[in-house]
Amino acid sequence: MKFKSPSLAELHAFLGVCQLGSFRRAAEVLSVTQGAVSQAILRLEQRLGCSLFDRQATGVVPTARGREFQKLVEVHVAGLESAVTQFGGAPAQRKVRVSVLPTLGTRWLVPRLAGFQALNPDIEVELRQFRFDEDFTRDDVDLWIALKLPGKKWPRGIQGRYLLGKEITPACTPALARNLKQPADLAARPLLHHINYPGNWAVWMEGAGVKKTLPALGPGFDLGNNLIVAATAGMGAIVIQPCLIESELRSGQLVLPFDICVPTGRGYYLCQRSATANTNRAVDVFAAWLQQQAVDTARV
Repeated sequence: MKFKSPSLAELHAFLGVCQLGSFRRAAEVLSVTQGAVSQAILRLEQRLGCSLFDRQATGVVPTARGREFQKLVEVHVAGLESAVTQFGGAPAQRKVRVSVLPTLGTRWLVPRLAGFQALNPDIEVELRQFRFDEDFTRDDVDLWIALKLPGKKWPRGIQGRYLLGKEITPACTPALARNLKQPADLAARPLLHHINYPGNWAVWMEGAGVKKTLPALGPGFDLGNNLIVAATAGMGAIVIQPCLIESELRSGQLVLPFDICVPTGRGYYLCQRSATANTNRAVDVFAAWLQQQAVDTARV
């Protein structure tokens, strides 16, 4: 059987724009991108062979044909919503799609997921590819764990909540730490560094009261994970967020030679579209769990 009627996605986009007078606001309510709404409206207009909206200074308003079509379909879409409610309600949303920085995901989040799954067996967590040029317009992600730099502002419509990772401290193998008596002694050791943040050692040295503010750096690495592996291999000392080396600290592969943590001005934040807050139980449960995990990490 061939259906002539538009898809529900097209009808939802159409009615959303009719009711809100804005493609952007309709996209936020529907939890999709503005481009997805525009494409749905375009397909609908092509199917019906007429223009459905006029763009005016005050917003987007339906054309005469658009108002006519709105009257015809609005009651039927409302009927579908009512039928689902009467049948027992829509099934709970049980999937959370998360984009997280690779090193933080591998070293801090993934080892904890089994614990979340044990507490919430009905919720599925999917890790989606992280994009370093993220603009938060993707419709395949519910939550982001992103790095916030000093002075950075989240895009409009995105809310960010601090999780962890603002402070750094040195770490190295027990053998290398054996002869470290004071922070200044580190300057004589190979200082491994992340090539995106070459100033981390200077920041820590200054915060630790070391007069020499420009230490000579050793080998650099473009991924935090590689930096950590190099440190466990004995190549030198690193300065890093403790949450990224929990496993190595537990096993004794790495130690913290000095109990001095220094803030960098950066940190990992949990980000979400403001329009989708409190609209998906699974996302809300996972977000609350993440924040509690961050609190527990800070206590250790």
